[in-house]
Amino acid sequence: QVQLVESGGGLVQAGGSLRVSCAASGRTFGAYAMGWFRQAPGKEREFVAGISWRGGSTRYADSVKGRFTISRDNAKNTVYLQMNSLKPEDTAAYYCARYPGIIPEGGASYWGQGTQVTVSS
Repeated sequence: QVQLVESGGGLVQAGGSLRVSCAASGRTFGAYAMGWFRQAPGKEREFVAGISWRGGSTRYADSVKGRFTISRDNAKNTVYLQMNSLKPEDTAAYYCARYPGIIPEGGASYWGQGTQVTVSS
């Protein structure tokens, strides 16, 4: 069973930065694409960023392009989301996810429990 554990969430002022991490269990981390999603209160979960199995390809939601960066370290079974120039509308629970293939497309197969990011104005 795959386990994804997020960490690094917290409270930050608008304009600030935060990095969230996701540690994955198992030996097959490097064989799958990974992604970050978020869900704000009263809203549906939305895609934020995705990264291919070796990290050579990434894609982002328009709302975070130029501010967020997804990366991965396959030796550490960890995927990161660096968030800069944070806005109050970035406030949400952030979820790590593993895709069923090597490209971050379609639905995710596994989800973490989420980490809360709150941006104050």
